[in-house]
Amino acid sequence: MVHDIHENDRHHPLVLTVPGLNGSGPSHWQSLWESARPDTVRVELGMWSQPHRNAWITKIDQAIRGLDRPVILVAHSLGCLAVAWWAELSGQPYGWPVAGALLVAPADVDRADARDELKRFGPSPTTPLPFPSIVVASDDDPWISPDRARSLAASWGSHFESAGPIGHINAASGIGWWQEGQQLLERVIRASGRLSGGVESLRDVRAILAVSGTDAAHAHYLR
Repeated sequence: MVHDIHENDRHHPLVLTVPGLNGSGPSHWQSLWESARPDTVRVELGMWSQPHRNAWITKIDQAIRGLDRPVILVAHSLGCLAVAWWAELSGQPYGWPVAGALLVAPADVDRADARDELKRFGPSPTTPLPFPSIVVASDDDPWISPDRARSLAASWGSHFESAGPIGHINAASGIGWWQEGQQLLERVIRASGRLSGGVESLRDVRAILAVSGTDAAHAHYLR
């Protein structure tokens, strides 16, 4: 529940997870993060097996608009496309209320052999996202090729990260808690915190998104 976040933490971002087709089961890293992190809750999109693009966008919008704190979106698979569509249609200013996003294993809804449930979200939006973001994809994801994932990241103005050959980056990938994903999330949260510095901090934001590990904590010194 959103109310699990202490009132004094109003300036700390709330992490909203956005699952993909059929949702995320109990062994999925999104579910594990929701259980372990008090700042993380799921957007209940409904119609998990028969998704409707506009309905999912509306659910995301309602979840975001009902909050009084910055939001970080953490989407997986088809959820990434729902986030991109929300961003294209919402018209939000840069960095508020969504201050950043981690977009994991976006589904390719445009390829000829895509499932009908995915094609409902096509064509993929190509408008740059109005918040700093990281797109991470696997080298052997059956739902999207590495080149296509890089192309989406470029269209959305996202920093791209390769996760190596780990399938669709889900429970079947055997990654459990997915510590590497937690590190990527922390980079997005750090980058979102720089937005309060105004336009002059955008270079700092890009630097933080591009720097891995503990070096990210010092990326704000790069000018």
